Amino acid sequence: MVSRILKHFFDHPWRLRSAFPRATLGVIEAAIKASETRHRGELRFAIESALPVHLVMRGHTSRQRALDIFSQLKVWDTDENSGVLIYVLLAEHKLEIVADRGITHRVEQKEWNAIAHTMESAYRNGDFLNGSLAGIDAITRLLDQHFPPGHRNPNELPDRPVIIKR
Repeated sequence: MVSRILKHFFDHPWRLRSAFPRATLGVIEAAIKASETRHRGELRFAIESALPVHLVMRGHTSRQRALDIFSQLKVWDTDENSGVLIYVLLAEHKLEIVADRGITHRVEQKEWNAIAHTMESAYRNGDFLNGSLAGIDAITRLLDQHFPPGHRNPNELPDRPVIIKR
């Protein structure tokens, strides 16, 4: 528990800027925008360098935080309940994918876990851009299969990745 607290307490914002520089965020945004033309789902991408220490002290997990962020960013607020959040927690090298209830009835958790694992593998090798793009592509293929585009396909959520600040 102490080492986990220290990881979050002593984390530096430069790590986030190094892993996800402005250019990388722009490429991720473009990939999300392109993805959403192929299906009726909505993707959000959120990155957090470290959790607030009070959450770590309470034992908050990356999954719990992803669910909090899912709610804060209103990823659930789409017409077809077809929002998907990709949440990255750099301090713990964790990645969580949270899908709204309209999608969870059609896509099993093991499929999200496989995508997260692929992304985490690339991240461990320092390849944040290609890991992110591979994850977005895999999610796009799932959503294309289960939520193909219709005649009406509004962009309901922002495409720009979100940096969660402490």
